[in-house]
Amino acid sequence: MPERRLPPVPDSTARLHQLRLIAAARVSACRTTSRQQVTDIVRVTVDDEVDTRTFRAIVDDVAGDSLG
Repeated sequence: MPERRLPPVPDSTARLHQLRLIAAARVSACRTTSRQQVTDIVRVTVDDEVDTRTFRAIVDDVAGDSLG
């Protein structure tokens, strides 16, 4: 089965929003129970597209929604 990916989003703000939504959906689907699980899912989702500070912000945001 071919891998299905969303088309690239030209605006970096839109791409960050898209990555955050994808990470949040994956975290929700996995029913994570720890911050480490959230971090691992976000790491796979962003796949070197963001810097460390942005990565941490996405983890904090997604973890707050799913674990809080």
